[in-house]
Amino acid sequence: MTISIRKATPQDAKMVAPLIYDAIGDIANNLTGEQELSKVINSLEQFVVETTNRHSYLNTFVAVKDTDILGIVVLYDGKRGDDLDRQLEQQLAEKNIHVTLDVEAHTNEYYIDTICVAQNARGLGIGTKLLHFAEQHAKELGYQKLSLNVELEKFDARRLYERMGFVVTEPWTIINEPFHHMVKSL
Repeated sequence: MTISIRKATPQDAKMVAPLIYDAIGDIANNLTGEQELSKVINSLEQFVVETTNRHSYLNTFVAVKDTDILGIVVLYDGKRGDDLDRQLEQQLAEKNIHVTLDVEAHTNEYYIDTICVAQNARGLGIGTKLLHFAEQHAKELGYQKLSLNVELEKFDARRLYERMGFVVTEPWTIINEPFHHMVKSL
């Protein structure tokens, strides 16, 4: 099976948004200010087509086979995270939802915000391919650290990250949920 990885486009939003939701679950409710699943997905689709938030197509890469999107990875510079979140906080404030989003990476890290493989494509090495892509992309941009956060109960994901060379460096909290902050030196 030939899988390629390319930059996402706004036209990918309908296929990317459910993968974002699959990866982040209830956090999506907080990011969108919505509770009903269809509204959460619609808001995530809107995030993908916009240019000023973390889940923008500008920060997203997709793993594709033919025209099917089988996985995604959302990447950005830890220095940009604060700016991306302020834009999102302003959008939520327009809905009369006032939140402060948690910082998810240190400023000296290239950050994997979201990574997900479609359920029907799991076990085919696509997640590993996306992680290799993220590492190579970070190196090409001159970064020396690649980081991510993984929920404590996602044991399989953590094992994959450890096999890929990531190490837990500290505990992290995102929207009152505990995570492991993991870093790979490049």
